[in-house]
Amino acid sequence: MTSIWEASKQLLYHYKNTVPYHLKVIDAFLLYVFSTAAIQFVYVLFVGTFPFNAFLAGFFSCAGVFVLTVALRMQVNPRNQNAANRWEKVNPYRAYVEWLFCNLILHIAVINFIG
Repeated sequence: MTSIWEASKQLLYHYKNTVPYHLKVIDAFLLYVFSTAAIQFVYVLFVGTFPFNAFLAGFFSCAGVFVLTVALRMQVNPRNQNAANRWEKVNPYRAYVEWLFCNLILHIAVINFIG
């Protein structure tokens, strides 16, 4: 048990000292989106699925935003800016604009699915 505790402390220390601030903000947003999807899923388990389209739209919205944000994090991570990756020449500002555009398309589809 102490080795798990020490490993988690070391992981947190390494994360705080090596990850840039903008990636920490993206990670916090990912945690928020994941927890929102989990709360929706638990709500459906306990209360029911009466407006099923609304549940699916909300859950798929969270899942889609999560996937798009992970892709954004991969593109703006400075450690991925080497010749072995295809994101070497991607401008971070372009990655953010593409993320916003994809979120717009996703949420248009989600609003259309709600009915």
